Amino acid sequence: MSLDSKQQSQFKTIGLIGKPQHSEALQTLTSLYFFLQARGHSIIVDIRLADDLELPQIRYEDLVGIGQKCDLAIVVGGDGYMLGAARVLARFDISVIGVNRGNLGFLTDLDPEDFEKPLTEVLEGTYQTENRFLLEAQVYSHGHLKSSSTAVNEAVLHPDKIAHMIEFEVYVNDNFMINQRADGLILSTPTGSTAYSLSGGGPILTPKLDAISLLPMFPHTLNSRPIVIDANSVVRLKIAQSNTTEMQISCDSHVNLSVLPGDEVVIKKTQHQLKLLHPQNYNYFHVLHNKFGWGNKLF
Repeated sequence: MSLDSKQQSQFKTIGLIGKPQHSEALQTLTSLYFFLQARGHSIIVDIRLADDLELPQIRYEDLVGIGQKCDLAIVVGGDGYMLGAARVLARFDISVIGVNRGNLGFLTDLDPEDFEKPLTEVLEGTYQTENRFLLEAQVYSHGHLKSSSTAVNEAVLHPDKIAHMIEFEVYVNDNFMINQRADGLILSTPTGSTAYSLSGGGPILTPKLDAISLLPMFPHTLNSRPIVIDANSVVRLKIAQSNTTEMQISCDSHVNLSVLPGDEVVIKKTQHQLKLLHPQNYNYFHVLHNKFGWGNKLF
């Protein structure tokens, strides 16, 4: 069947992104391709899938090309794969929705075995939109920027390779907050509050909160506690010269930036946001209930 002009106007060109050499993800991508083709959408496929899919008349682009040329990207995989795509796609005016082929699936809502009805509703304009902000981590040496990256979930200061206590000071908007002797520090967005930060005892932040949580990792004091700050704050970490080990800033456990004694790390919200779509019946607390096994209602 084909769409009328009104239905086609919003998501005319759709990008398909998925994990290469993953049989279940490839099966879902194939189903999505024929489903969208039957509806009359133009389709662009992630070029990393070029050796894995045998489909007629495929048009391939990298993630930047998909971000530039598509109205909607459908990411097939787990949350980790969604994070990798989101760090690139957030720079563009493109909506993103996920099909869960992973474990928890906080960012990938659609069921790979039953995606047609909810996806049809999304494509016809019935959906919820959430704008998820990202963090930018910048590493400075002697006042000069030496590296930077972005994170959807979290930026983590930690020792290189093995657990080791490090010393650093934390400033918020150039106001001294605390000095730390700890195994590191997790700075999390609301999106990442159900990821690494949660496993360390950090708070869950609902997605629409404009806030960042700071969670010390195994601090060597009983007085150090997690804190939630305004997401428009600029956090600066001054790394003590007395540290004897190299350190890293890890962004979403994917990109690692080298940090040396005496360096400074600046972490702040990026200008770009990820435009994440959900089916109309999406409920964040229902997701938490299902993923964490929270108890049922008493009455």
